[in-house]
Amino acid sequence: MTIGELFSGICDIPAELENIGVAGVTSDNREVESGFLFVCIKGGSFDGHSVAAKMIENGACAVVTQEKLGLDREINIMNSRRMYPELLSRFYGNPTRKFKLCAVTGTNGKTTVVNICAQITRLLGHRTGVIGTLGTDTGGCLSYSHDGPPTTPEPRRLYQLFAQMAEENTEYCFIEASSQALAQYRFAADNFAVGAFTNLTRDHLDYHGTIGNYFAAKRMLFDMCDNAVVNIDDKYGRKIAEYCHEKGVPLKTISVDGKADFYTEFVKLAAHKSEFILTDKAAGKSYPVRFAMTGLYNVSNALEAAVTVHLTGVPMDEVLCALEKIEGVAGRLETLYAGDFTVIRDYAHTEDGLEKLLSMLKPLAKNRLIAVFGAAGERDAGKRPDMGKAAAKYADVLIVTTDSPRHENPQKTIDDVVLGIPEGREHEEFTDRQSAIFRALEMAEKGDVVALCGKGHEDYQAIGDEYFHFDEKEIVDEYFKKG
Repeated sequence: MTIGELFSGICDIPAELENIGVAGVTSDNREVESGFLFVCIKGGSFDGHSVAAKMIENGACAVVTQEKLGLDREINIMNSRRMYPELLSRFYGNPTRKFKLCAVTGTNGKTTVVNICAQITRLLGHRTGVIGTLGTDTGGCLSYSHDGPPTTPEPRRLYQLFAQMAEENTEYCFIEASSQALAQYRFAADNFAVGAFTNLTRDHLDYHGTIGNYFAAKRMLFDMCDNAVVNIDDKYGRKIAEYCHEKGVPLKTISVDGKADFYTEFVKLAAHKSEFILTDKAAGKSYPVRFAMTGLYNVSNALEAAVTVHLTGVPMDEVLCALEKIEGVAGRLETLYAGDFTVIRDYAHTEDGLEKLLSMLKPLAKNRLIAVFGAAGERDAGKRPDMGKAAAKYADVLIVTTDSPRHENPQKTIDDVVLGIPEGREHEEFTDRQSAIFRALEMAEKGDVVALCGKGHEDYQAIGDEYFHFDEKEIVDEYFKKG
């Protein structure tokens, strides 16, 4: 591909650059090789413009800038960050046009909805890719390869994955669209077949600053989708629904609490499963559903996933037949031990997540509910007391610990959480998370439920600049082997 072909219809470029070949496109100066197009992006800690001249010296075919630098092989545009994924999409042959791409955004539930969708389409015989918190899977199997901490990969890696999926004849891709990814324009303008919204509660304000900015970032998805599925049980979901109506985006609403385009009734929750009636209001049809995860919020997730797949053209009866066969999602209300007492792990790491998880587990505990939880370091510190308050509201025993402290003092994260626990309420503190888990298992009695909150599927602790292996399933197994 030449520079002229890459920029055709986008902007005018210097004539002398038209026929120069492009070997790759990147915004990372460490990745530049001979013939690469380097896109200068100004970030929070590094400005690509500062190394543009050096990149040409290192063999870049040209540099893309939004600040005129007066370089010989420079292509100046208005917004290089927004242009970057467009160039990547073109370079890799517009891969997302070759399969059905669906995105899910929201504070909680993204991973569960995305992975339920993927299990449904795979059970129906469709090659399906997944990109999200659990990692990436280009469609070969259900095992996930972890790309690292970001929910949504940076643009170059993202479009490499899309290109691989297209080459492997993937039919569907379900992706978690994080607020940071949307705010940073990691997606090109290619429309998503379906965009889905779960809910919005306080999170990531260390990045966005205000809840209004956080919401605005989530809302950006609905400027890029052909169809929308929105949970109107959430107040921000109702705002998204209004936005879709204003913009003329075809919309289907869902609810477990009231009437919507698709809603549930007669919900029955058991320890490890749920049953409900799903109604399609427009079609005038209702379907009995059995689902392998419990909790009302998981009923909502299942409903959202079913409608998302349905809007890609799959009949609802086929969707629900597959839904009943799925196994659940790693690290989401996952049972690690079931004996005299039960041990589960879940990704709940916000006030809302803890509230939903622990309020659901409380009536299922025949004796005590023991909560092991903590707040991540170098993340929105303002939510920490609210997490303590939510846990104290439902758990009988509180064990406050760490969750990837990074460069922050682990005790400081614990102290912030404890601010939300009512004065005089007993709790225990452990800066070492494994010790906290062992303590919970040691004290557990018959009929107790031990909830390991915050890490879910994650198999690491981030301490300083390093990632140390830390898998709660392995830790629980180790405890019982020693016992």
